[in-house]
Amino acid sequence: MTQTLQTASAVSAPALNASELLHWNDLTARRWQKLLVEHPEALDLKCDIYGTENLRGVIRHLVAVELRYAQRLSGEPVTAYEEIPDGSTELLFSLHDSAIEKFGRLLTDDTIDWNEKLEFKTVSMGTLQATRRNILFHALLHGIRHYAQLATLVRQHGIKPDWPMDYLFAAMAE
Repeated sequence: MTQTLQTASAVSAPALNASELLHWNDLTARRWQKLLVEHPEALDLKCDIYGTENLRGVIRHLVAVELRYAQRLSGEPVTAYEEIPDGSTELLFSLHDSAIEKFGRLLTDDTIDWNEKLEFKTVSMGTLQATRRNILFHALLHGIRHYAQLATLVRQHGIKPDWPMDYLFAAMAE
């Protein structure tokens, strides 16, 4: 497997870039925001994803991860996880908006060394080291994974998201 990865990286292979991933992340969040405005009762659906009690808690977790990593990569003070508010759809997605804005600014800054390693403390895994690039991609993919879990949850409760969620369809929406 390692040999295959090394060989593939030596060739000019197609690659998903950070701007494309940022777009998919934001488009996905916008669609979930719309769904939750239309179905506010979904926020209180019971679930245990990441130790939360309900869907609202998962959304709070998603936006907390995005915001905290965006702050970290921007060199800003990182909001304590417990200080991330737990509230309305509007409030929660305003935190997503703030993170997306920060990520967008970072992606246009030619002075950033994306290979620079940062050391940071996480809520669940203690102190870690990772490159700025890996932190960015983790932050942008993290929500996609949880949104897929939430899609199953809401469908089980009779709420059907009305959009295709795969990357292919996000890329076609441009």
